[in-house]
Amino acid sequence: MNVMESAAMGVKTRLNVNTIVKGQSVTKTFADGSVVALSGADFEIEKGSFVSLVGPSGCGKSTLLRLISGLIEPSSGSVNVKGENVVGPRDDVGLMFQKATLLEWRTALENVLLPTEVKRKITHDDEKRAYDLLKLVGLEDFVFSFPAQLSGGMQQRVALARLLQTGADILLLDEPFGALDEFTRERLNIELMRIVTEIEATTIFVTHNISEAIFLSDKVVVMTPRPGKIASVVEVPLERPRSPKMQTSVEFNKLVEHVRDLLGEF
Repeated sequence: MNVMESAAMGVKTRLNVNTIVKGQSVTKTFADGSVVALSGADFEIEKGSFVSLVGPSGCGKSTLLRLISGLIEPSSGSVNVKGENVVGPRDDVGLMFQKATLLEWRTALENVLLPTEVKRKITHDDEKRAYDLLKLVGLEDFVFSFPAQLSGGMQQRVALARLLQTGADILLLDEPFGALDEFTRERLNIELMRIVTEIEATTIFVTHNISEAIFLSDKVVVMTPRPGKIASVVEVPLERPRSPKMQTSVEFNKLVEHVRDLLGEF
């Protein structure tokens, strides 16, 4: 979110020509309007950027992803992707959840092929792409393994490959590594950074982990408790490529403390 209009700060900035996702006064209510999940959110996300959303549980982070993906519609305001209002699911926007949700009776390769199979008959080229994606996420030796034969981290890698199989260049990830142990999570964060850089994807990542958000992102968006609003946008000027050792640096920890202080204001 290199350029953003923050209602909380009352600041308006010029629209960036590289903007790929934009929201204007986005509000989403549930339960006949009695529950306001998101209120008046204005945002712009640059092409190729990695943006993390952080905030208290129930602040509308996941709701915002679902609005961008077209799974739900805003109650008011608009969400725009590549110059078009979002009116439903799009082929160029992919969403990955916290749980891998793999089909237990299908191999890793067959699970990755599922998005294509839903649309049309599978071709040899589709199978090759799925295999290449499993290789990309480090699972070339587990192509024909079933989910029960894979660890939790490996299952998430399959889910990531399945997401990439869609061909989407805007990736929405809703706490995809939240249920994993710290060591596996760290390894997958590094893999995720490598992959999105290689395919030049725009990535929006939901997490409750401040250090994870800083480590991965170009920008960290801090949201308020429900009704969720965008309170602040923190730039992360750390050089890439990044390594776990960077998390011990003074600059990194200052950024973590800054985001923590912002969240502590609510």
